Amino acid sequence: MCGKRLKVMIPILLPALEQHGRLKLGQPDRDRVLAISAATIDRLLGDVKVAASGGRRRRAGFYSAIRREVPIRTFNDWDSPPPGFCEVDMVAHGGTSVAGSFIQTLTMVDIATGWTECLPLLTRDGSLVVEAMKHAQSLFPWLLRGVDFDNDSAFMNDVVVPWCREQKLEVTRSRAYKKNDQAVVEQKNGAVVRRLMGYGRFDGVETARVMGRLYAAARLYVNFFQPSFKLKEKRREGAKVIKRYHPPSTPYERTLAHPKVTTAVKKRLRDQYRSLDPIALLAEIRTTQEELGNRVDRRAGQARGLQRASTSNAPATAAIFAKTLGKTVKAGEPRATHRRPRRPYKTRVRMPSKLDPHIAAIEGWLAEQPQLTALAIVGRLSEKYPEEFGTRQHSIVQRLLRALRRKAAEQLVAEEPLGDTPTAAPLPGAMDGSGYVGPDPPTAPPTEQAWKASWRGRSLDIGSTAATAPSG
Repeated sequence: MCGKRLKVMIPILLPALEQHGRLKLGQPDRDRVLAISAATIDRLLGDVKVAASGGRRRRAGFYSAIRREVPIRTFNDWDSPPPGFCEVDMVAHGGTSVAGSFIQTLTMVDIATGWTECLPLLTRDGSLVVEAMKHAQSLFPWLLRGVDFDNDSAFMNDVVVPWCREQKLEVTRSRAYKKNDQAVVEQKNGAVVRRLMGYGRFDGVETARVMGRLYAAARLYVNFFQPSFKLKEKRREGAKVIKRYHPPSTPYERTLAHPKVTTAVKKRLRDQYRSLDPIALLAEIRTTQEELGNRVDRRAGQARGLQRASTSNAPATAAIFAKTLGKTVKAGEPRATHRRPRRPYKTRVRMPSKLDPHIAAIEGWLAEQPQLTALAIVGRLSEKYPEEFGTRQHSIVQRLLRALRRKAAEQLVAEEPLGDTPTAAPLPGAMDGSGYVGPDPPTAPPTEQAWKASWRGRSLDIGSTAATAPSG
């Protein structure tokens, strides 16, 4: 209990303790207890709270002070900003384990145009984040104006935040555990980074260089040739949320249509667009993915280095690659970064069972009495061998009984003679049984037999009446 609550509790608790003889205070001490402040209570009880928590004093985080200084911005707070305001996030390439050091991808997405830049980082370090953002500044067609981070300590530290403020960047952050505050960059993490890299584990300097080559080709292909949707409006009608989107367009087209982008930037982007070959970019992406597929590692602690090289059909030139487009999709071949490595099959050795010495006896019991249950067999075994068998062995006896009966059924089917069964010649007329007027088989219910008898009698009466009626 904190000092503020205990301060209010003292005037209520003190008379009850004195009334029942639990506490006796003189008038000076009683006045001092009633006049104590909440801060003094917290200071006096500091050591008591540490001892009650097991001797661990809760230390205020250094990064929490920096985090409190950064204002919060939600998804709805973006009010059509000009190009230069980005959402920033990290994607971890740790595979199925986050132990040890592995490569991270720094993703930066422009809110106005959707322009996406991805950069590999060897580790989660604030100084590496600053270097990556410096490099990203040279890749964006315009100057950065603001960055929106999440609450990761790789961003909220005394290196990244002061550097951003020195560069005159507006720094904001999302709310804790609210992924929708960074909906734009979270969508690109899945649609771009995970589609390219998969979910394997990547580490090492050489792997980071290959990832840099992959992102260098992917940034041009995604920003110039891949259209995407952009949310236009969103409204709620009762429990239903209705979203409207702009027509899909590429970040390059949005940049050319934006009124706040300068003419010089638009001219430079047009010249760059004319010089790009999408097939050559896609071939480079596939080649680097093939190389990364041989470097992927699923878990931390496994042997590092290259995996066994898979069969690679990477084309030597863009022209050869263009001829193979569509063929790998029909064959169902996954991308190299999504391909799962083949693990050697581990042969499982059957452990000996307690029932092995008694299988012949159990088969003899079943031959005499096929209706025996597992409980009955366990009872017989426990009578003969009380130290080995009991009700706990019911499950293994049940499995053995099921296997023996299946084996007997298979032998019965295999030994069944397939004789030539004579078939009668088909009678003329309908084959649905409507002309059958014979007696019902003895297995038919009595009510069904009576109903059929009455139906046949009625049909005969109708036929005889029709035969004796005068013709009109």
